[in-house]
Amino acid sequence: MQTLAVDIATTFVDDAAALVTGLGRAALRLAMAPIDRIANACDIAGVLTERRATFRMWRASRARARHEGRRSGLLGRFSPFRHLSHLT
Repeated sequence: MQTLAVDIATTFVDDAAALVTGLGRAALRLAMAPIDRIANACDIAGVLTERRATFRMWRASRARARHEGRRSGLLGRFSPFRHLSHLT
């Protein structure tokens, strides 16, 4: 019986965390929409589209690595320099 209670509590906490994450992403997307429109209008050389394509390839390779069983560490996930990996 205790296992069932722990499973229910864990499921509730995971669902609450996913809800908060989703609401945060939606609020961020709503707040950043005007800035993204201005940035896209000012992008003459196509730098933003190239950067987005590179990010999609990087995300796909991470998903493939995660599917194969390799995981990124906790330090890499919270590193302030994690978005600068394309510069190395």
